[in-house]
Amino acid sequence: MTDQIICHLKNSDHILITTHTNPDGDAIGSLIAMGLSLDKLNKKTTLYNESSIPAVYRFLPSVDRIVKNINPINTYDTAIILDCGDLQRIGTLSSIVQQIPVIINIDHHITNTRFGDLHLIDTSSCAATEIVYRLIKKMAIPINKAIATSIYTGILTDTGSFRFSNTNKAAFKICDEMVAIGVDPYKVAQHVYGTYSLSRIKLLNLALDSLEISYNGKLSMMTLTQKMLDETGTHPEDIDGLINYARIEDVKVAVLIQENSNGKVAPEDRKLFHVSLRSDGTVDVAAIAYFFGGGGHFSAAGFSIESTLSDLKHRIIQLSEIL
Repeated sequence: MTDQIICHLKNSDHILITTHTNPDGDAIGSLIAMGLSLDKLNKKTTLYNESSIPAVYRFLPSVDRIVKNINPINTYDTAIILDCGDLQRIGTLSSIVQQIPVIINIDHHITNTRFGDLHLIDTSSCAATEIVYRLIKKMAIPINKAIATSIYTGILTDTGSFRFSNTNKAAFKICDEMVAIGVDPYKVAQHVYGTYSLSRIKLLNLALDSLEISYNGKLSMMTLTQKMLDETGTHPEDIDGLINYARIEDVKVAVLIQENSNGKVAPEDRKLFHVSLRSDGTVDVAAIAYFFGGGGHFSAAGFSIESTLSDLKHRIIQLSEIL
């Protein structure tokens, strides 16, 4: 399938490249690396994301090329969807993108729905940027410092600085190669992890106050309401990584419930929530997320749901009984 994808890309004219909403380092890193690489093949490309780029990733080269609006859909002959288990993850553009003649699905999530026409899915990869790296190498495109910085950042963040269970040998090998090309690990780390905003510290304090532990001690849960987000003036990047504070000793599954900023109020105070799940490595949280209509990896997954907060928390606490 890789050779088929390469052949198609070399014969493409205008390529739309996109990834999931509320992008993380892997999503943005793979998006930029793919775009800059196709530039070297003299392809016309559009880098798109529906959400604002978190401040911590705005240091990445060519990040200003990522747009929120695109040309008429009939000007594209190919779409590359990165780091998305489901096409709907790209947001409101998902139904329109299906009109593009060929969709290439590049991903590493075990719950990927195999959408699109051409697939490059490897669930053993530590990050989507690892797959993009291998594709770039297969196309014999030279990796410069800008591409290397994007790849390094994607792998660094999606492995939690090489702490998460998805960290593999390739993560170290690829990052070593990127450093040899010119990436400065210290500078990248300073941008991504070096400083915290005051709003993040205030939000963390409220999040820790919301911490609940199941009766059997196997599940922990934190909640972020819209009121908490408004009071602290939180930006999207301030939420990134907060779930790790719920990963308490002996807890098998950590949960972070976040009320969506665009959550609609329905009868009986039902709202839209995003639920993030993290496992200690003994529980398949992707299976749990899939049950609720979401997806992800064995140790890290998530889903969105419309519910009342009380009912959602009750259903999640009930999960502890099967852990």
